[in-house]
Amino acid sequence: MNKITVMIIDEEAFFRAGVRQALSQQSDFTILDCDPSDGPLEMIEARLPNIALLGSALGAHSGMELGRKIARYYPNTKVIMMSPDPDDEELFEVIKTAAVACLSRNTAAQELISTIRRASRGEYPINDSLMTRPKIARRVLEQFEDISSMGKAIETVIAPLTHRETQILNYVAEGNTNKQIADILGISEQTIKSHVSAILRKLNANDRAHAVALAIRSGWISTEGKV
Repeated sequence: MNKITVMIIDEEAFFRAGVRQALSQQSDFTILDCDPSDGPLEMIEARLPNIALLGSALGAHSGMELGRKIARYYPNTKVIMMSPDPDDEELFEVIKTAAVACLSRNTAAQELISTIRRASRGEYPINDSLMTRPKIARRVLEQFEDISSMGKAIETVIAPLTHRETQILNYVAEGNTNKQIADILGISEQTIKSHVSAILRKLNANDRAHAVALAIRSGWISTEGKV
């Protein structure tokens, strides 16, 4: 059985402990604990959790910015935001960060567990909120219409690679397999596979060779010494 790794990120140790307790009885969950001051982005890169449960106050710029960075730099880690009681404006801002769900900090354990499982399967529970918030749905639609009206000349935004992803892509370009790269870096082959998957998604690449070609063309990796 594949485990769902959940990283709880919140300033309040009491809140993290409560969420950990609520999730601890789930045999398919692996729980990680993170204080935002401990460098959550570095921890995510090292552990590559399936879910980042971000309990930071949504009104705080740092909380929103952290959620945005996680969604941008680590697309395989799905962000679930939690707020005391998200209003329409907060929910709209959460949607813009690309979080997959937004829950109240008072959400019942079973709803939280269900949302985590749905997010890990690739679902977007945040869409449920649009069904009950017509004003938000209208704003989201208007935003997409504004983007569409700018024309097809808009280029696809390519998320930059992290240092680790660039390092791995260099090894891929040298002809190394996932196992060989794992041995070189001293990490698991599954972690390498997760990184490669994120690289392909960020570059919108069809396969490893395509990703290498795109990265070389963009100047993110060097062609020196490569066949």
